[in-house]
Amino acid sequence: MSTTKAKRMTSAPGARRRRIKVTPLRLFMLLLVIGGGLVAGLFMLARSWTPSAKYFPVQGITLSAQSGAINWRMARAAGADFVYLRATDGARGRDSAFNDYLAGAVANDMRHGAIHRYDLCSSASAQATRFIATVPRDPQMLPPVVEMDFDLPCTARPNRDTLLAELNTFLNQIETHAAKPAVIRTSREFEAAYDVAGGINRTLWVDGDFFVPDYTTRPWTMWTASTWKRINGIEGPIEWNAVRQ
Repeated sequence: MSTTKAKRMTSAPGARRRRIKVTPLRLFMLLLVIGGGLVAGLFMLARSWTPSAKYFPVQGITLSAQSGAINWRMARAAGADFVYLRATDGARGRDSAFNDYLAGAVANDMRHGAIHRYDLCSSASAQATRFIATVPRDPQMLPPVVEMDFDLPCTARPNRDTLLAELNTFLNQIETHAAKPAVIRTSREFEAAYDVAGGINRTLWVDGDFFVPDYTTRPWTMWTASTWKRINGIEGPIEWNAVRQ
């Protein structure tokens, strides 16, 4: 048989193909590819997910200086009905983007409010003074929010009775300024330590990525449903919030 004829026979459709040998390394590489694809898919889902509008018809975002430049039109197109802006931290901190974001929200007719991160090691009056000096008195603004967490360092944490007394002082002062009751945002860890919901009767805002929280002793109204969500037109991280009707 000629060499040419042999080549034709081996290239014919019915010719036997060489089987790929399955080795542990090739199997491992295949699993890596599949796993990487699943992780990428879950990551993209997490960045686009929001709670069902059927159960949470009003949803919005939280912005801080880390969020960067904001395209307000695209934020609204993504389903944001309102925005909360981080304004102050403790007695001295102030979010560097607050004024710009506030002006942007007003110019684009976006309902907006301000957040204060409470410092366990600073006096209530000093913190209230910082908030009042930063956030304008505007009846159109949403209720002010005081965020209770352990993000701000404090080596000598007060006991529960002291905290509740100081927090009441803070709330009385900022509520007089805002002319409306405040909202308390409390984390799972903070609530477990202090049970703020059981000590002060205010609207509650809770946290919990993707899963509806149940860590407060009474019903909550607002939920930070995702810290993974991203919006085209907003450079950096946001929080996506849902309001329970």
